[in-house]
Amino acid sequence: MGNIKIGTCVRGNEILTLLPEVIHAGFETIELYYNVSLEGADFIELSKMTKEIIGDSGLTVSSIGLYCNPLQYEEQRKELEYCIENAHLFNAKIVGTFAGALEGKSVDEAMPRFKEVFGDLVKRAEANGVKIGIENCPMYGFWYKNTCNIGFCPKAWEMMFDAVDSNYLGLEWEPSHQLEQFIDPIEQLKAWTPKIVHVHGKDAHIDWPYIKKYGSWFGADYSVHRFPGLGDSNWEEIITILNQGGYCDDIAIEGFHDPIYCGDRELEGQILALNHLKDCRKKANASIH
Repeated sequence: MGNIKIGTCVRGNEILTLLPEVIHAGFETIELYYNVSLEGADFIELSKMTKEIIGDSGLTVSSIGLYCNPLQYEEQRKELEYCIENAHLFNAKIVGTFAGALEGKSVDEAMPRFKEVFGDLVKRAEANGVKIGIENCPMYGFWYKNTCNIGFCPKAWEMMFDAVDSNYLGLEWEPSHQLEQFIDPIEQLKAWTPKIVHVHGKDAHIDWPYIKKYGSWFGADYSVHRFPGLGDSNWEEIITILNQGGYCDDIAIEGFHDPIYCGDRELEGQILALNHLKDCRKKANASIH
């Protein structure tokens, strides 16, 4: 217990330019990620260049992320298969993605297709020694009308893991998307730790006075995504629960969402989050001895 590393998510098309900065800042891991498409990325060449920059710094690539809709689009599914089959080039053990959806349809309607597609993807993952983590972002969808990810809430998770029962399929969890659904992330984490294969470091702040006045279905954003340390979650408690559950991978800070630390201040926010999580890790680790 107590071996959780702190890293950050780096966009695939920026990794070669940002990696020296990430190493210098003191991050311990990275998730290499893409939105929807790999954009022609060649993992053989990219992995070679990445390893050259990493050198003997000690930084590792914990995961590959491709956040797409493999249920609806064959090309996106094939690119996800490519990630699963080639994650080993980066020595990555996790592939993060969305559960996919049938656009405009309900979670229930998508479940047979989920079982078919992820049943096959999980077999590929097992053959390649990697685990698939479903990121829990609603992507502006909801139960009865999804966009690209049915895997955003516990009821859907229960259905997903019943449909595809495998140790190679789990959650890529973060508290921000649970807070915005008014779910207690701490109590949820206690229940779901065994299925968590990866963690994103992103938090949220809920404007409760605004909700009490206007409610949550009024067309405005009552939930602001923040870096860890600036939102509503207790990260020392989160790390403690992960430790107790035997989780020993990393927390990859997911940036580019904070309304204050953005643009020219992005790296400043990333380092604040890194230092906060390292401090929380130190306190959590001390509590287990």
